[in-house]
Amino acid sequence: MSSPRVRKIADRIQVIVAEMLERRIKDPRLGFVTVTDVRVTGDSQQASIFYTVLGAEEERASSAAALESAKGVIRSEVAKQLGMRIVPTLTFIPDALPETARELEELLARAKEQDEAVAAQRGATYAGEADPYKKPRVVEDDLDEDDDPDDDRP
Repeated sequence: MSSPRVRKIADRIQVIVAEMLERRIKDPRLGFVTVTDVRVTGDSQQASIFYTVLGAEEERASSAAALESAKGVIRSEVAKQLGMRIVPTLTFIPDALPETARELEELLARAKEQDEAVAAQRGATYAGEADPYKKPRVVEDDLDEDDDPDDDRP
């Protein structure tokens, strides 16, 4: 469990890096990068920056190269804005969350298709009655035609 101070440093690093990528880093290899999370070790020596890139695999690779080349500039800006004596070493890690989410969605879709196939093979017959809810029974003997008070017929 991280301390509130370490979490505050991680949040601040995330904001600084996102602003740097948006405004100051003008590398043409850098695609549409989103900083998803920052994790700082308990001694504030290392910071892992998780990011995602919108696009194909070659755009991800070129963005990773651009982030590695801009690491020094980003670290110096982090040092300047944080004002700490020891500045954490930055490590950029591609976030695997979108790929994992996509795989899970594909697995769930495949499971749904298999469930529908099993249901189609099984048939659509009910185990009991078609309408399982109990309804009040009307007894025919209680309503004789002769006992009807609204009836004026002889």
